[in-house]
Amino acid sequence: MLRRLSADDPRFRSLEFAPGLNILVADTTSVSGEKDSRNGTGKSSTVELLHFLLGARVDKKSLAARKALKEIEFSLELDWPGATGGRVSVTRSGARPENVLLDKNIESDSEAIFDFGGPAEIPMARWTKLIEANLFGLKGDYQGLSGRTMLSFLIRRILSHAFNTATRTYPQQPEADAAANLAYLLGLDWKLASAYREISAREATRRQLRQAVNDPVWGRIVGSTSELRGQITIAEEDVRRLEEQIKTFRVVPQYEELKQRADEIDGSIRSFNSRDAIDRRNLADLKAAVSETTDGDVRYLEPVYRELGILLGDQVRQRFDDVKGFHESIVRNRRRYLAEEIESIEERLMARVAQRETLGVELQRVLRTLDEGGALEALTALQQALAQKQASVEALRHRYAAAQMLEASALEIKAKRVDLQRALKNDLGERARQTGEATVLFSEFAQRLYGPGRQAYLEFDAGPSSLKIVPHVDSDDSRGIGNMVIFCFDLTMAVVAHRHGRGPDFLVHDSHLFDGVDDRQLRDALELAAEVAAREGMQYIASLNSDDLEKAERKGYDPSGKALAVRLTDAYEDGGLFGFRF
Repeated sequence: MLRRLSADDPRFRSLEFAPGLNILVADTTSVSGEKDSRNGTGKSSTVELLHFLLGARVDKKSLAARKALKEIEFSLELDWPGATGGRVSVTRSGARPENVLLDKNIESDSEAIFDFGGPAEIPMARWTKLIEANLFGLKGDYQGLSGRTMLSFLIRRILSHAFNTATRTYPQQPEADAAANLAYLLGLDWKLASAYREISAREATRRQLRQAVNDPVWGRIVGSTSELRGQITIAEEDVRRLEEQIKTFRVVPQYEELKQRADEIDGSIRSFNSRDAIDRRNLADLKAAVSETTDGDVRYLEPVYRELGILLGDQVRQRFDDVKGFHESIVRNRRRYLAEEIESIEERLMARVAQRETLGVELQRVLRTLDEGGALEALTALQQALAQKQASVEALRHRYAAAQMLEASALEIKAKRVDLQRALKNDLGERARQTGEATVLFSEFAQRLYGPGRQAYLEFDAGPSSLKIVPHVDSDDSRGIGNMVIFCFDLTMAVVAHRHGRGPDFLVHDSHLFDGVDDRQLRDALELAAEVAAREGMQYIASLNSDDLEKAERKGYDPSGKALAVRLTDAYEDGGLFGFRF
């Protein structure tokens, strides 16, 4: 139950709530003029503050974010299962809406070694999760359900136009979202009800993609399943090949040193080859020079001189012999030099052959080591290439999924809808006890207001787009009766949820719900709410304008003990909830 709504601003008029029926009355003052209005007293602001303290999102239009209220810290004390003393107080301000301050640590899964039970400041998301777990029993996986949505049924907001229809909390709310949360509160299979959301999302995506595919650029981005299937196959093979390379890759610590040695050996071998070519050319020249080197023949000189009649003396002969001997000495020396050069060149050639063989063996060993492994940089490059290729495959798969969705026929989606409808119809047939309980309560409440002759019931059906929950009351479709249908539906929903541990023990209605309701129905509604709250151990909070309450009193209603001590007025300065005008 909600116990106390307060603020750290002394002008704020704190509200104390009790079990059972609580009526927040907005009154006029004796000096009120015709232009004074109780619309600014704070009735709807009370609802907004309750939502603010129970996890509502804050934007620049939110009440608590207004300049005059932003620095005020508002607090709500409420019953809390398992808390020390059975209660917890939550404080929040518009200046720091992302966190709330709890007067005690109520997180049962706290990681703290010691839990001193003192104040705890927690993020708003965590507070919302705690509300869902402790007030609505939502633990584990409950995708499609929202504690905030359920609170919006139990505390309807006029600013969200929540009184337009019984089964939605705002006009644009997706029907499947609202139905899933109502199904949970009423004990139906909320997962089946929530499954409509997935089909609706798929159908919406299909429509958008079909519109986009008409654009030539987007058409190329999405592609066709046949083209993408082939691209995915090739890309997956590239990924497999890179994974295999990485799996067999061996990092060589001295990779750079070995690579440098291989380059040196290769350079040496190339240098040997160049020097061999030069030596072979020189060797050929030397051998040619040897063959061209001959002894000088002077034996023809003496016969020539004899024929000329010239006799050579012994002295002349001696000189010729000396020249001949000198020439032969020169030839011998040249031949010996050429032979030595030839031998030296041939030795160098033979030595380089041996060196080449040794370097060749070493080069093979180094290259084999490099071939079997690589540097760490090479492995990193392979891993980066693999990551890029994997991302490419994932992108292709997303495109393939989009193309599949695009190419899925309307008949396939319709078939899924039919299957879901069939499953939901079968489930509703098996949950006759749950639907019967809610229907009987709704009928009981409606007949209390309009008499036993008025037919009233809840319709449960598996529609094509969502679970259908429709409250029916035979009426003239007046606004007042429409509002009382919402009253009966909300009271039914709150009672059923509370009975079975799927919802809290409070229900709050703004005074706008009672607009256009005649005096007798207003009286009966207040009496019914008080009886049901007392019987079920619950709390019902309603705000009323004093003239509406007076109408009910004229029909015999007694508000004694039900009206809150604080009465809001239209006094300009301090009569409203906040104690000042802004």
